[in-house]
Amino acid sequence: MRVIKTLREMQTVAKKWHTENKTIGLVPTMGALHTAHLSLLRKAKIDNDFVVLSIFVNPTQFEPSEDYHIYPRDLARDLEIIDGVGIDIIFIPEAADMYPSGFKTTVEVKELSTRLCGAVRPNHFQGVTTVVTKLFNIIKPTRAYFGQKDAQQAIIIKRMAVDLHMEVEIVVLPTIREEDGVAYSSRNLYLSPKERQAAQVIPRSLELAKAKIMQGERVASRIKQQIQDVIQSEPLAQLEYISICEPESLSELEIINEGTLIALAVRIGKARLIDNITAEELS
Repeated sequence: MRVIKTLREMQTVAKKWHTENKTIGLVPTMGALHTAHLSLLRKAKIDNDFVVLSIFVNPTQFEPSEDYHIYPRDLARDLEIIDGVGIDIIFIPEAADMYPSGFKTTVEVKELSTRLCGAVRPNHFQGVTTVVTKLFNIIKPTRAYFGQKDAQQAIIIKRMAVDLHMEVEIVVLPTIREEDGVAYSSRNLYLSPKERQAAQVIPRSLELAKAKIMQGERVASRIKQQIQDVIQSEPLAQLEYISICEPESLSELEIINEGTLIALAVRIGKARLIDNITAEELS
């Protein structure tokens, strides 16, 4: 496992792999690694000749009032967690290299970036798509791996890859959950024990929605109300949004169909937590 910190060295290694016709799997992260990241890395290891894990807390995807400066950073812990997975490269670039003096170029996926989380984090997805584009240009991966928990992010990156003719396959793997149902997230580290228990209301609300849909409920407003009632039953949970939408355009739906995305964001203490499910195999 080799640690690379400069863009030039990463480009040199990637170029060598490409000349050898090797496949490259990229798992982009901001560190604070957990079990869900490991699932992405293991899949990338199966699919590709080489695997690159990038760790970069990207400043451009944080709003001014958000947690950039306190976002969890512990490289020693991250290295311990991934020990034995068989990663080839850990790429840890510096912000000054990723965004050098005079940097003026951004990448934006219109419309998709202004919905759901984008409605309350107006600069977030432009930061995500810009940094992911840069990583794709530096490494030129064959495949890049993302988690379904960040459904909107995955949808936006897929759209970007198609629109800009990027020769990379975007692989999205299912959400990985802890024993109590809460989706793995780096921001779970912010939660106190009491807040961690309160966070269980999020998967509980989605499980109720899933059950109601499987029982035949298709009216989106009714499902939203049921989710809202569950979330608001927890005093520590502050509901930010519930979206029931078409999974490619993210347009809100009145009637739930097969594949419909049901997503929400909830604030608990200092943590902003997102989660989602999709309506599948409806009869």
